[in-house]
Amino acid sequence: MIKAVVKGGRLEVEVPADWPDGTEVEVCPLAPGIEDDAGMMSGEEIAETLAAMDRVEPLEVTAAERAAWEAERAGRTRREKARFLTAYSAGRARRRLQ
Repeated sequence: MIKAVVKGGRLEVEVPADWPDGTEVEVCPLAPGIEDDAGMMSGEEIAETLAAMDRVEPLEVTAAERAAWEAERAGRTRREKARFLTAYSAGRARRRLQ
């Protein structure tokens, strides 16, 4: 993971030394839309939310439901790993061509 810090309206980023100038990257904010405390919940809102969460009944899952969930989760993990490896390989190839 690469992190950046905003200073003077610009990003300061430390990148691996082997990245050539001109390498394109995508930057996504960690907390989109929150620029100050205006978007934060008040203490009263937090208390109300926690109280509502305490009123939720526990979820009971059957063995068959758990098995289906585990199978779906394992499949999703395989797909995400394959997608990552494809994107990573394409990125490495693109950097070698530059």
